Amino acid sequence: MKKLFSLILCLGLLLVAGCSSDTQQGADNAQEKAGGDTVLKVGLMPDIDSVPFIIAQEKGFFKDEGVTVELQHFKSAMDRDSALQSGNLDGGVSDMLAAGFAKAGGFDVKMTSMTDGNYCLIAGTANNAASISEMKGQNISVSKNTIIEFVLDQMLAQNQMNEADINKTVIPQIPTRLEMLQNGKLDAAVLPEPMGSIAVKNGCHMVNSSEAMQINPGVMVFTADSVENKTEQIKAMYRAYNRAVEYLNNTPQTEYMDLVIEKAGLPPATKDALTMPKYHEAALPSKDAWEKSIQWLNQKELVKETYSYDDMVSDILGK
Repeated sequence: MKKLFSLILCLGLLLVAGCSSDTQQGADNAQEKAGGDTVLKVGLMPDIDSVPFIIAQEKGFFKDEGVTVELQHFKSAMDRDSALQSGNLDGGVSDMLAAGFAKAGGFDVKMTSMTDGNYCLIAGTANNAASISEMKGQNISVSKNTIIEFVLDQMLAQNQMNEADINKTVIPQIPTRLEMLQNGKLDAAVLPEPMGSIAVKNGCHMVNSSEAMQINPGVMVFTADSVENKTEQIKAMYRAYNRAVEYLNNTPQTEYMDLVIEKAGLPPATKDALTMPKYHEAALPSKDAWEKSIQWLNQKELVKETYSYDDMVSDILGK
């Protein structure tokens, strides 16, 4: 009887071990199918597009939706794009121009939603120009081949001007551009919010903005690999994002601005200078905005191919 009992016990232990092994292997296979690394790495810029992500992180909305999101902060579009293409990011707050460049360079990214950014043409403290038509011959700072330059060129075109009518001064890093404008070293600059509002609070004045022009080329992008292999994580991220949007639209900004300034590395002046926009839940980017963006890239001979809207967009929100 003792020998029989020992035999049954051994068989039972072997069966449990086998089941545990199968369960672990199944979990490993599931994780591999989901993309191996279940952490979603998202790049942010020092602008208002990034605020919903910061709120979603700090309020625990990502955790509630079952996704781990690692937020990485960048000061220039060039640094963000380098991190994306080197595999250090799954996606990020970006724009249609950057997406077009990536596609043309053989790096497949997908635009998954629009964002709520605003890009402002700000005149310096000693500049009395009330419109861009009064800025002929002036030094206007941009970051080259980015959404910033695109917005400036759209403003020029609306006023029957071209880039030969002004002097474009290239300063990639946004904080540096803001500082030089405030210190009187530039006639004007194109800045994203909240940097535009900070400049205005410090004595500069707004001349025009992408919001006033009703153009919005700001988007979220994800690598094609992440869209394919981290679909559920991205969808969970967007559920948390939408919760953050609801929070932002229904909460006095005095309750969260200190947190946003700290986490995004924004200047303290943001707190008193900026009026937050009405945020929108995640939705697909504008087809019209994409067509204007790819036309600009083609006209400047920055991208040779004319990629269609369907080439560039992934409706991951509808999956």
